[in-house]
Amino acid sequence: MDTSSLSQSNLDLSKLSDYDKRDLQQQIGNEMQKVKLQEYICWNKCITGGISNGKLSGKEESCTTNCVERFLEANMAVLKHLEQMRGEM
Repeated sequence: MDTSSLSQSNLDLSKLSDYDKRDLQQQIGNEMQKVKLQEYICWNKCITGGISNGKLSGKEESCTTNCVERFLEANMAVLKHLEQMRGEM
């Protein structure tokens, strides 16, 4: 599954079987949980002081950006590996 296929706005979910719909809902729920966990991890790792004036310090902003980017890279690597495994079946 590549990102271009995910970004198509004309997906017709009504063509999915009930099993596939449940599976998709489960996958979306799992991804949402991972995002919440990553937000928590990056927040605790990078936000070390109080936020003044509604902004992060330069160091905090850089840390948070790097943390989220590493998370996304890791997820893409896992997805790519799973797709390769699926292709071998």
